[in-house]
Amino acid sequence: MMRIPCPYCGPRNASEFAYKGESRARPPVATATAEAWRAYLYVHDNPEGWVREGWYHRAGCRRFLRVERHTQTNEIRSVEPAGRP
Repeated sequence: MMRIPCPYCGPRNASEFAYKGESRARPPVATATAEAWRAYLYVHDNPEGWVREGWYHRAGCRRFLRVERHTQTNEIRSVEPAGRP
């Protein structure tokens, strides 16, 4: 069982959250090509190691979070509100 330490609700089971994918830069809306959007939406690195991901606490505070998680062990190094830079 993976537990995510929500900064608002405390540690919760991962089943309360919705995984939103890797955190990465969005292409510029006005100038991005169809290929750039396709790559942004469907092509993912899926690395082994530490990654920054977006999660949504759907069964709790209903906020978006930025989680740093190890993909092999599911260890979580940090969690913060997604709105912060």
